[in-house]
Amino acid sequence: MPGTNTNSYEEPTLKSSLKATVFSSKVNSLLVFVPIAFVFSHASDSTVFSLNFMAIIPLAKLLGFATEEIALRSSSVLGSLLNATFGNAVELILGFIALKQGLIRVVQASILGSILSNLLLVLGCCFFLGGLGRSEQRFSMTAAQTSTSLLALTTLSLLIPAAFNASGTQDVGKDSNIVNLSHKTAIVLLIVYFLSLVFQLKTHSKLFETVTRGESGIHLLEDEEEEKPRVSLGFGIAILLMITGFIAVHAEYLVGAIEGVVDSWGLNETFVGLIILPIVGNAAEHLSAITFALKNKMNLCIGIAISSSIQIGLFVSPLLVLAGWLIDVPMSFFFELFETIVLFSSVLVVNYLIADGKSNWLEGVLLLATYAIVAMSFYYHPA
Repeated sequence: MPGTNTNSYEEPTLKSSLKATVFSSKVNSLLVFVPIAFVFSHASDSTVFSLNFMAIIPLAKLLGFATEEIALRSSSVLGSLLNATFGNAVELILGFIALKQGLIRVVQASILGSILSNLLLVLGCCFFLGGLGRSEQRFSMTAAQTSTSLLALTTLSLLIPAAFNASGTQDVGKDSNIVNLSHKTAIVLLIVYFLSLVFQLKTHSKLFETVTRGESGIHLLEDEEEEKPRVSLGFGIAILLMITGFIAVHAEYLVGAIEGVVDSWGLNETFVGLIILPIVGNAAEHLSAITFALKNKMNLCIGIAISSSIQIGLFVSPLLVLAGWLIDVPMSFFFELFETIVLFSSVLVVNYLIADGKSNWLEGVLLLATYAIVAMSFYYHPA
């Protein structure tokens, strides 16, 4: 490759690894909230919630950075598994802590909220900001359609329990048929998720190559720049484990303050879980996706927004359902009919907009308008 000298790469030292981590993102400036949140851990619920909310955002960004650095030293399959596991670590930790405290509605709302924020808010911002000054932007239609097919399965896993309940089964206790159905469905979804990784990374990897389309044709981004690890393997693993521990502590404080916030702010638990909590786990991904959209790298935007939704639907939510089974909490895929219809409608809108492999700023407006309507509906919806 022109201009690339593969022999000039030097293995990162402890000093260079630390420097690369500290200056990996401007979001790291928010790390100041980490010690502040600990100092005010016994303040009012509103203060505890706000400070820990701000502390988790840069920690989530650093967690993503460490995961990507380790993934660069791994095979594509192992790297994808690492990204799937630790890329959603914030959602998993928040969900598991909320489950232990019996806040099933918060967990369900955060799952739904993460999917909707990625599909509508993130993708909407990408289409809108990336489309300003351009007549249209293009992306891989085949990869997008495969992703929406997996999203359809995610929606189906929520539609069936809702229909099952509407047919006359009202009990959703620990030994109910809906909970038992959810346990078996969770296992099926996890199998499908791992098979989808095999499909994308092994048998049909060419369909998912990162490409950018310009007037001159198709150019592989990999040909432009080969990414090299910026931190050592040992440093990356140490940072990954340390940050995961910090996130777990801050998540404990955050979830513990939710009930107080619900009372003092006049919100319901569903709105907090659906609108506010997803911002914590997805803030770093949101910024990355918008940056790629401005650079006209729409395949990466689609990958971040839709793939993140798939990971939530086929990986995080089944794990939380199985975790509830393990700790004897009746976590299930049974969502209220209203929430299920909202998800189905949102996936339908996204599917229509990406079906042609092109986007423009007006399509971004449509997605953002859909998200605004959804947010307002949950604000006014009775708890």
